[in-house]
Amino acid sequence: MNKIGFIVFAVVVALVALASSMLFVVDQRQFGVVYAFGHGQIKRVITSPGLNFMLPPPFESVSYIDKRLLTLASRDSQPMYTAEKQSVVVEWYVRWRITSPSTYIRNVGRDEDAGASQLNRVVRNAFQESISKYTLRELISTRRDALMADVRRKALAVVKDPKPWGIDIVDVRITRVDYVQAITESVYRRMEAERKRVANEQRSTGAAEGEKIRADADRQRDVIVSNAYREAQTIKGGGDAQASEIYAQSFGRDPQFAQFYRSLEAYKKALDHKGDVLVLNPGSNDFFRAMRGPGSGGASSSSTPASVHRR
Repeated sequence: MNKIGFIVFAVVVALVALASSMLFVVDQRQFGVVYAFGHGQIKRVITSPGLNFMLPPPFESVSYIDKRLLTLASRDSQPMYTAEKQSVVVEWYVRWRITSPSTYIRNVGRDEDAGASQLNRVVRNAFQESISKYTLRELISTRRDALMADVRRKALAVVKDPKPWGIDIVDVRITRVDYVQAITESVYRRMEAERKRVANEQRSTGAAEGEKIRADADRQRDVIVSNAYREAQTIKGGGDAQASEIYAQSFGRDPQFAQFYRSLEAYKKALDHKGDVLVLNPGSNDFFRAMRGPGSGGASSSSTPASVHRR
């Protein structure tokens, strides 16, 4: 019984292993390609998702190819030349998909990378041929859509005839158009030099205007100060004349009071600073005569009343 049970178990394991090698699942995002005797001949292509059967290896084998919309971005930055011989760098991308897996495998390759590599060359050549018909201004603005449509049309003509690739090019788009690096740096340097030149001109103009404004302001200040000084001197002269007239009239009415007033003015000026020391001459002390009482007379202008020492 043990021997029979072992045989039965071995047969079951063999059947399970054989069934697992004969079953495969095709995802909804893929094509399933069944080959006969390795990868020598395509036996069938499965386009619908689900569980499928095949003969066990080496009689049949399966591989998968993406059926989704694929994106190919430009892989180099080699310069292209416009109609006016301007060297520019164009970055682009292409949206494409595999429509006939068997045709694609026979004429292009067994995976998506093979098609992307060849499609990159085709699209680049189409861009180079089309860009040479447009000016830089047209590439950037007015004829951009026409250029992309032209490139798509040329690329489709290559992948459809005379040897179909089994793919479809859905869209071609330009992402960037720019000068090559050397030209870009030269343009930036010219722009920088131009901006510096304009800035220096504006600084020079501003400095000249500033000097002109300052000179005019200084001139106006001098005129205003001169006029003010002349008016002040005129007013001061008139005030002094009027004061002298008032003094003369007052002193003429009372000469003794006038002498007393002048003595007080002399005291005020002589004793103006604190700490002053007065050295009086005993023989001639007319300086304080106004303080000794009525009738003593005013200070004589010819006498030397005292000497003042300040410290």
